[in-house]
Amino acid sequence: MTSRTEKNKEKQEEIIEEERRETRKKIVILWLKITFALIFGFFSFYFYTEYISTKQIITKEQRIKNKKIPDSFNGIKIIQFSDLYYGSTIGEKEIDNLIKEINMRKPDIVIFTGNIISTKEKLNTKEKEKLIKKLDSINANIGKYAVTGKNDDKDTFTTIMNQSSFTILDNQYDLVYSSDNNPILLVGLSSLVKKERNIENAYKYFKEETHNSDIYTISIMSETDDIDEILAGYKTDLILAGNSLNGEIRFPLIGGVIKQEGSDIYKNPYYRVNDTDIYVSSGIGTITSGVRLFNHPSINLFRLTNKD
Repeated sequence: MTSRTEKNKEKQEEIIEEERRETRKKIVILWLKITFALIFGFFSFYFYTEYISTKQIITKEQRIKNKKIPDSFNGIKIIQFSDLYYGSTIGEKEIDNLIKEINMRKPDIVIFTGNIISTKEKLNTKEKEKLIKKLDSINANIGKYAVTGKNDDKDTFTTIMNQSSFTILDNQYDLVYSSDNNPILLVGLSSLVKKERNIENAYKYFKEETHNSDIYTISIMSETDDIDEILAGYKTDLILAGNSLNGEIRFPLIGGVIKQEGSDIYKNPYYRVNDTDIYVSSGIGTITSGVRLFNHPSINLFRLTNKD
């Protein structure tokens, strides 16, 4: 006959075993939740970096104030886009969205700062014609300008940009006029990495007898590592550059993590060096990782003014 003590002991053991089963059950459920959360998080992260963060083009707007800006350029809008890398994460749909974004801003001047086609792509004649037609539909009241980047094939770039109504300013300058005879100076520099850059030739305006030493000057380029050399020899008020993609993948407090040759020094979105504003585009496409993080593809919109 089982004693009361033995029955109590058996009951306690059953209770303990039941508690163990419940604990194991809770642990299994917890691990399932964690596993599901990790899987969901991974696919969400993948979807964000592969699609949302590489496809949604945003506009970054800046007001550029400088007393040297002529009155006729007050309110003038300049749009810069860069590093298209067509064929990477950027296809026809993205190009259409880009052009729509640019044209809806009604820019006066449009500037492209290099690297037009993905290094993995070779466009056939039909594809080039299609790209040319799309880029040619970009509207600018005053003009469209471009410089080559380190990944641009010179002949292909020249064909596409010239037939898209862009003026190529590789180591050249242009006096840009608005509504009167008081221009601004636009200076373009070719690729630094490809050793095609000629700073002296680009800024030869300042050696002309009739030059205006106080003219408002905008310099456009792809790679940025010789900016200090440029500023040591020539006065420029605004620099618009590309190439770095601002690191392609960025983290808060850390910044960009992927380096691009030619952009080790000036790779983040903005710098102020003495009296020069330097803006480095985050670009449109991708080159290294094929993804973006905390770094949307973007265009830069600048509004010029000489007023407070």
